[in-house]
Amino acid sequence: MSLKIYNTLTRKKEKFVPLKEGEVGMYVCGPTVYNFIHIGNARPFIIFDVVRRYLKFKGYKVKYIQNFTDVDDKMINNAQKLKVSVSELAEKFIKEYFIDADSLNIKRADIHPRATEHIKEIIALVKDLEEKGYAYTIDGDVFFDVSKFNNYGKLSGQDIEELKSGARVEINKRKRNAIDFALWKKAKNGEPSWDSPWGKGRPGWHIECSAMSMKYLGETLDIHAGGSDLIFPHHENEIAQSEASTNKPFVRYWMHNGYLCLNNQKMSKSLGNIMKVREICQKYKGEVVRYFILSAHYKNPLNFSEEQLQQARNSLQRLNNIVFNIKHRLKQGKFKGPRDKDDEIISEKRKKSERQFIEAMDDDFNTPIALSQLFGFAKELNIYLNSPGLKNKSILEESYEFYKEFGDEILGILKEAEPEGSFELEIENLINEREEARKAKNWKKSDQIRNLLREKGVILEDTLEGVRWKKIK
Repeated sequence: MSLKIYNTLTRKKEKFVPLKEGEVGMYVCGPTVYNFIHIGNARPFIIFDVVRRYLKFKGYKVKYIQNFTDVDDKMINNAQKLKVSVSELAEKFIKEYFIDADSLNIKRADIHPRATEHIKEIIALVKDLEEKGYAYTIDGDVFFDVSKFNNYGKLSGQDIEELKSGARVEINKRKRNAIDFALWKKAKNGEPSWDSPWGKGRPGWHIECSAMSMKYLGETLDIHAGGSDLIFPHHENEIAQSEASTNKPFVRYWMHNGYLCLNNQKMSKSLGNIMKVREICQKYKGEVVRYFILSAHYKNPLNFSEEQLQQARNSLQRLNNIVFNIKHRLKQGKFKGPRDKDDEIISEKRKKSERQFIEAMDDDFNTPIALSQLFGFAKELNIYLNSPGLKNKSILEESYEFYKEFGDEILGILKEAEPEGSFELEIENLINEREEARKAKNWKKSDQIRNLLREKGVILEDTLEGVRWKKIK
């Protein structure tokens, strides 16, 4: 089965065929860095991080760009409130973003461009649009003339006549049409500004993404992604200004994730119903939050609640336990000889789970189905591990690699599956110390170590093959 992606532009799943064979250029709209990110902001960053990881698994060379909007009205307003410069505000919250992204196991983009570092490219694009008749200037402001672009509304499905009433667009009486949008804004007192052919000013919001994405990925992008709230007007305007300039398709595949809701209401700063990632991760590990996000298909709305996070934590712990058990068997160093019938059966079940995982991800990145394959194999593997007798080493190694590749490297939820972690070493040392105490018939010390392990969230199981342990919290 070949990879299929739901394309917002065509409103259907399409076979993924990048512009250049074996290479993918992917642009994801990043945060406006005026505050900490909330869990709604984090959803697209987690989802498209997984998309990128899976594309690499499929053998593509991926160039992944995620921008920072570091100058706009929100930046200016918050900087004024905090009595700092816009650049100081940006520096602070870019650093804070990376702290949160790291906690969620989101990999760095290949390039994180900032709007303020690409003023030259932005001015060049605006000037090009003006020369081609798509832009007009009024007293230092430059606007895109939507009436000149024939296919405006093709991404969002908006009716251009209805839009002309002024719904959901910037209100500015000086514009020719209510739906025209700013490419360049005339400087106001106390705001950051740059010299331009139209006088001092700063870029509009939409133009920065067109300028930066085309600089790093060329005039046609393979994938452009972001939240559903960006479809209109942001991505619609990106298409208009980019294609008006190049006369080429701007993006081959548009991907948008569904809203994150709190009590079935869209989560947003304007509604005041947000949950900051920083606050959530004080109580839950980043892998738990990531698991929660991936437990629903990316296009569907997802309702956030404490109960959902607790369920995610419990589910993730089941996967961590099976990985811990595999690692424990491998560390014991006691194995049987060649594979037998039971070994071949569990090997075939693993291969089936691998195939079904890949089929799910090939079907528009269906992470809930992919996750179910990790649990399905865990159930079978537990039966195998709990059966009497020693196990085959290669079966254990292949099972570990299954969870390492699909759970950690692709989904990014089993980071703890890394071998020889400090926590695991501490537990193994305590278990060995307990075994020595038992051999010496020092039952008091043995019980003390068992109690200490329980405090660390670890319970022990004495089996014929030795002591096994698992985490309970």
